[in-house]
Amino acid sequence: MACQFEVYLNALGPGTETEAGVAALDLVTELEQQLSAYRYDSEICMLGATAYLRPQVVEPRLFELLKLAVQLHRDTHGAFDITAGPMIKAWGFFDREGKVPDETDLAEAMNLVGSNQLTLDEEQRTIFFAKEGVELNLGSIGKGYALDRCKELLIEAGVEDFLVHGGTSSVLAQGVRRDGTDRDGWEVGVPHPLRPDRRIGTVHLNGEALGTSGAAFQAFFHEGKKYGHVLDPRSGQPATSVLSATVIAPTAALADALATACYVMGPEETEALLPKYPDVSVLLVQEGRRRGSVETIMLGGMDQRLVLAPTS
Repeated sequence: MACQFEVYLNALGPGTETEAGVAALDLVTELEQQLSAYRYDSEICMLGATAYLRPQVVEPRLFELLKLAVQLHRDTHGAFDITAGPMIKAWGFFDREGKVPDETDLAEAMNLVGSNQLTLDEEQRTIFFAKEGVELNLGSIGKGYALDRCKELLIEAGVEDFLVHGGTSSVLAQGVRRDGTDRDGWEVGVPHPLRPDRRIGTVHLNGEALGTSGAAFQAFFHEGKKYGHVLDPRSGQPATSVLSATVIAPTAALADALATACYVMGPEETEALLPKYPDVSVLLVQEGRRRGSVETIMLGGMDQRLVLAPTS
């Protein structure tokens, strides 16, 4: 999943936490083999090679994840899309060598994008692709899903208090950090989209997850214009509505996916979406009026969750 996963535990406990933490990280390695678009023999890639020929049976938990992704595609009117792989490749982001695609190449890629080209059969637990070349890329939901699976494993092992993250942009916390304070949950910093050494603010998580999406530090310049790596599947162009989107949700998969979708959609579409997700809070960060400054938009109760950092 192209990032480092870590598990944080309290120092005091029954003594089994470390074993469980290592097992959780081992599970991430196993899920990488299933979910990665960069491994030709992963289940995701194998589906791309065969599911256009005939319906293919999918591992039960992965099938549930694909159902969630398709539902999010509908709810966001296409702003979230796990079939965006051809478009990502056309822009060179798959190989981490960004480029402005030729119009013909982009049009051909866009012809393969759209979760409406996926047919999921719940009774048979199969997936079918409408045409050859359709593929799955779970980069916008896979890290969160892995964190949710880690949470299950840790709880089953009797670990009550922990924080796990994937690349710091996806974080899940359970219980409390026992450091002698009265804080509720685990304190997590929300990154500043323009200054990696600063935070926008902090939130406390307990039994929930946080996901952040942004393109400030993953972009390329072409003829003086900056192109970010988060693409709008509806237009095939880099999303530019906001600088970053941070989502707090009951699960890490949902937080991960909605952070990407809200980044693509921007304030108005995000606000229209939230009645469908009453347990979700969103922070959008836009460019401010002064050069290098930012402005925050808090939706879905985020104003009650976020403690803003000093502006000095």
